[in-house]
Amino acid sequence: MNLHQFRFVQEAARRNLNLTEAAKALHTSQPGVSKAIIELEEELGIEIFVRHGKRLKRITEPGQHVLKSIELIMREVGNLKRIGEQYSAEDSGTLSIATTHTQARYVLPEPVAKLREAYPKVNVSLHQGSPEQVARMLIDEVAEIGVATESLAGYSELVTLPCYEWQHVLVLPLGHPLCLKEHITLEDIAHEPLITYHPAYTGRTKIDHAFALRKLEPRIALEAIDSDVIKTYVRLGLGVGIAAEMAVRDVVEEGMKSDLVVRPAGHLFGQNVTRVAFKRGAYLRNFVYKFAELLSDRLSRDLVARAMTGHVNDYEL
Repeated sequence: MNLHQFRFVQEAARRNLNLTEAAKALHTSQPGVSKAIIELEEELGIEIFVRHGKRLKRITEPGQHVLKSIELIMREVGNLKRIGEQYSAEDSGTLSIATTHTQARYVLPEPVAKLREAYPKVNVSLHQGSPEQVARMLIDEVAEIGVATESLAGYSELVTLPCYEWQHVLVLPLGHPLCLKEHITLEDIAHEPLITYHPAYTGRTKIDHAFALRKLEPRIALEAIDSDVIKTYVRLGLGVGIAAEMAVRDVVEEGMKSDLVVRPAGHLFGQNVTRVAFKRGAYLRNFVYKFAELLSDRLSRDLVARAMTGHVNDYEL
């Protein structure tokens, strides 16, 4: 048996048993993938997959155990490579970060710049996607560190730690009647056309949950994954925006000069927690620890290291 066979079995499982897609991902031929898997099955004396003709239909019970072992083996192979890079490359290499658009646009620029100052030989590769895609990129080892608000804590394959808290804000066009209202309620905004995030992004579940608790049906005029898009359409008069507070710092800094008005909405939708995540059992290089510390003063190398060995599940913000 060899690493190629392990990689082919692992990729076939990841691609929903589609050998053609697995072959494309591995830059090889579909017959080659199929042959390697069959050879491994013959060597082990078991069937890893149930087949219907040439198609894989499902993973067998012994195949599930094989996949778990392969996952451990491939993870340690990746760790060996990172250990080698750590001690041979003198703190150079690439830090791959998986994150959402909001984090990439409004939160990460400063810590990324500071990391480059501390480690000038380290390049940064930024992968943007939905929170679910962020989690999958970590699990598939496309990225070493993930940052997102939604979903990350729900994956057993990941170690996650809270990074910082934030709240939503209302973004109003200058002159909107709600600008004059001292205490804005959910009922006030439920009747307004709303411009906010797509359901999978930036704390949208908290927004939906708040309305549902009050048995209100909000009028969602537009959904976006980009906070700048929300502000643009508010300016055009399409409705009231609900955005993340870190995405409106420019509006707050402009003050009276801005054509938008920002009102806090934490009392309406509650607090959100952005989390940092790593693949469980992964070896983290020095600059990965450094980047975690730059993300939040609550994250230390010691805390992250203890979390990676299973001694810390969470901590209070």
